[in-house]
Amino acid sequence: MICSARARTVANLAAACGLALLLGACGGGMSLPSFSSSSPPPEAEPGAGPEMPASIRADEIVGRWGLASFQNPADRARTEAAARAQCKNPYVITAGPSGGVIMHLADQATPQELRLKGSPSGKNYIGPAGPTPGEQDREIVSFDGRVLITRFIDKDAATRYGNMVYVRCAPRA
Repeated sequence: MICSARARTVANLAAACGLALLLGACGGGMSLPSFSSSSPPPEAEPGAGPEMPASIRADEIVGRWGLASFQNPADRARTEAAARAQCKNPYVITAGPSGGVIMHLADQATPQELRLKGSPSGKNYIGPAGPTPGEQDREIVSFDGRVLITRFIDKDAATRYGNMVYVRCAPRA
């Protein structure tokens, strides 16, 4: 009895191995897990292509800036004046070690290196590496070399912070 049970187990195991080999050789519509390392590379996510360069260079925004914000576009001129007055206590944007800029993300106490990223629509963004625009990015609404206006992509952060106005501070004498 024990011999026939062992023979049945061996026969079942051989049948299972033979079936696995047969299915593996077919290569048809059924896909079984592969234990080899020659799997095809994963495809990129749709819409997440290679990062585009921004039309604004990182070195153009490095420096000392007065900072203020507005919600209502009618307050822009007044907010620029308020930002200019903040140059006595400037927000400093420095160059990052990898070609980006060191700035704060929304609600983060510690600044980190962010990238300037372009988009197919021609808009520029500042944010961590990743898809453009990402949830942590801020859109560069306007930049003329002296005044930089940004708006966070995240709706909650955009509501809380409004349009951030950076006015370049005069160099120290």
